[in-house]
Amino acid sequence: MASFERASPALKEILLRIYNAEKPIEVDHHLYEFGSVEYHIKSSVSEPQVTYLSISTPFLSQGVFLSYGLSPFTLKMVRQISTDVLHIVEPANDGYQLTLRLDFSKLPHNKESLKIITEVSSVQAVILSSQLKEMLQNVNSGDSSQGMYKPIKLIYHPKEPFYVIRQPQKIVAVFPMRFKDNSDVIIATSFFQELMDVVSLKKWAKVPPCNWSPIPPLELRGEPFEDLSTNGGFVSFDISSHHVEGKRLDKTVWSLLNFYAYVKHHVKCTRGFIQRRMRKRLDNLVEVLEKSRVEDGQIKKVQGWKKMRKMVGSKSKMIKRRWGDLGKKIKRIRFRIKIHGFARFRRRWLKMPSFSSSTGYTKLQTNGNNK
Repeated sequence: MASFERASPALKEILLRIYNAEKPIEVDHHLYEFGSVEYHIKSSVSEPQVTYLSISTPFLSQGVFLSYGLSPFTLKMVRQISTDVLHIVEPANDGYQLTLRLDFSKLPHNKESLKIITEVSSVQAVILSSQLKEMLQNVNSGDSSQGMYKPIKLIYHPKEPFYVIRQPQKIVAVFPMRFKDNSDVIIATSFFQELMDVVSLKKWAKVPPCNWSPIPPLELRGEPFEDLSTNGGFVSFDISSHHVEGKRLDKTVWSLLNFYAYVKHHVKCTRGFIQRRMRKRLDNLVEVLEKSRVEDGQIKKVQGWKKMRKMVGSKSKMIKRRWGDLGKKIKRIRFRIKIHGFARFRRRWLKMPSFSSSTGYTKLQTNGNNK
């Protein structure tokens, strides 16, 4: 669920409906979300104040965390949501990584209850962010057994992996960028270049340094080709110990997990802005053309009537003269050579057109007996 909201809206709605119910209700609901995330919410009439919530979510890194499940650090972060309302059930239900027992009777009867339920609905984001927090907290660690200089592939959004590379005194996060449309590639490339220019200013000296390159960095050498085949280049951020101190850790982790979503949101808004400007510009041009057309029509109607009349008369005389010459040539040919059926052809296809002229003309009478 790579989005700007940490809490799941659907899960939050179900938990609020159970909590605000006037009488106990029976709930046994499976909820599926994008990214292979599954929730199982169960509440019974016999135990109305207790609701069981089971979560199944892919791990950020299959190689590091899947071998032994959720780490103690992750379980600690989950318990910190609410120690009174939330309790971890061990072992978890089959097919799920975590099962929680929610005691709604411990919820305060004020606005604080909505806040706690919202935090419970964000438990999937807590699980994933805690895994990245555990990596970033060891930024100054020199233990080579934890994967020194070896890229760790993390997947927060399907088909959009990014890499975390531990280096001395810093951790580098690398994002391979892919886009479907060529126009999105142009907008995103311009955004990355502008981002690098802004980060280089003294005003933003404390933010993580940003770099963009059309080719993969050397640290990703040896990774699968399908992960490195991109059309938007590679964006990297250098995370130092200064960026993971205190409350900055949570903000840094959430920004890294949602970097893809931020870029797509920016590209979509920029494309919409450009399209609106183009439509507005087109409407202004059409309005100017329509206005000029109306003004030109009025001038021609008032001032150019006599001139247009003379022009039409002269054109009609020219056409009559040309057709007259053609008719004379055809007659000379008819007088010299007798062709069977040519008279019918001439009457049908070579008939003299009639013209209307303001000056008028007199039709000449020809004698057809001269043979």
